[in-house]
Amino acid sequence: MGTKLFIILSVVALGLASCTQPETSDGGFDVVVLGGRVMDPESGLDAVRNVGIRDGRIEAITEDAIEGERVIDATGLVIAPGFIDLHVHGQHDEGFTFMIRDGVTSGLELEVGTGDVAKWYEQREGGQRAHYGVSVGHIPVRMIVMEDPGDFLPSGAANSEEASQEQIEEMARRITEGLDQGAVAVGFGMAYTPAATLTELETMMSVAAERNASAHIHVRGGLQGLIEAIETAKKTGAPLHIVHANSSGGAETPAFLARIEEARAAGQDVTTECYPYSAGQTRIESALFDDWESWDDERFGIHQWVATGERLTRENFGHYREQGGSVIIHSRTEEMTRAAVENPLTMIASDGGISNGRGHPRGSGTYSRVLGKYVREDKALTLMDALRKMTIEPARRLETYVPAMQNKGRLSVGADADITIFNPDTVIDKSTYTHSAVPPDGIPYVLVNGVLVVDEGELVPDAHPGRAIRAAQSSS
Repeated sequence: MGTKLFIILSVVALGLASCTQPETSDGGFDVVVLGGRVMDPESGLDAVRNVGIRDGRIEAITEDAIEGERVIDATGLVIAPGFIDLHVHGQHDEGFTFMIRDGVTSGLELEVGTGDVAKWYEQREGGQRAHYGVSVGHIPVRMIVMEDPGDFLPSGAANSEEASQEQIEEMARRITEGLDQGAVAVGFGMAYTPAATLTELETMMSVAAERNASAHIHVRGGLQGLIEAIETAKKTGAPLHIVHANSSGGAETPAFLARIEEARAAGQDVTTECYPYSAGQTRIESALFDDWESWDDERFGIHQWVATGERLTRENFGHYREQGGSVIIHSRTEEMTRAAVENPLTMIASDGGISNGRGHPRGSGTYSRVLGKYVREDKALTLMDALRKMTIEPARRLETYVPAMQNKGRLSVGADADITIFNPDTVIDKSTYTHSAVPPDGIPYVLVNGVLVVDEGELVPDAHPGRAIRAAQSSS
């Protein structure tokens, strides 16, 4: 009896040990993060743990002591999945530098997108500071087909002219080709292509629906534009994502979000996002300002020229519109912004991008602003809910069509080691509308693919571990 009891107790002890000890092949990891508050919005885990990373993956989350080549003491810090930005412009080294300082480990251009998916990915081969991906965009495709001279948004025929049936068919062909080349979604900016007919929109959304690729759309005309997008997506069967609900909704933001909730309650696949600032940014030569000559003089003053920081007048607005470039629009209130940020429906996405040291503060401070202002200071969100909006929800938006996203936005064993480590007591954005290229405080460590890209609050200059995020490419 004694021998049998000893054997039974030994087996039980071994079983318990296998449940608590991390699985390792050599007793060590590439990187270990010790004593931080691990927060995983997918599982709900919120506890002090040690994290072991090897070969770009999370291999252990444990209370046990672990060792690694690099040890990070995360006492007092939050260890979170790396933030996923579904709507960010400026996928170049400068732009990525500010993204990672703000905790973003995957930055995707899904609103405007590109008209040449293969070339876009080729230009970024060899690694970036963060993971990157792109949609095939209706805007740039329309610009190509209609020979529009604009460099980012339409300024000619793609803005102002209806497309022929032949041109619509060519757009659909190019969008199909872009999906074949691995685009992760289809982008739309109906506010920038006001001459595009409902037939044209339905045709392009039908291409997205055939692949079950999500359609990311900047709607035209506020609430009525939202209804147009929802009804078109329902008719075609396309998964729908409404970009920047606070920007498109404006004063109607509560009603805007209620309409999205109504569609979701009816079973439609509709999601949305917002950014935590009351001013927007766009190109001054775009269709949004085609009626500028009819404005009252006071209206010009809400516009700020990005290159100089100056507020505009009727005289210099016309000059800059002819020149072309970026303008910030101070047109919304904090109440509108907060209504979007705190709504359970919204994900966080920056719509940002810093180029040549200029841009909008959302390009360098979106995520730190949510954590610092809306979580810590205003208590409009819980920390876990804010992280849900920044990590697992963006991953879920894409993961059906883009399997690589199934390993992102999570902090669990087997997930990609894209990790943001921040101080919940100090994290805050530092950028402003006149000085946008200022990194935030309180994010001392960021890892992309298991490699430190921000270390003790400083950029790691030669670290470019980011890889392409793309859907499966067609072999046809």
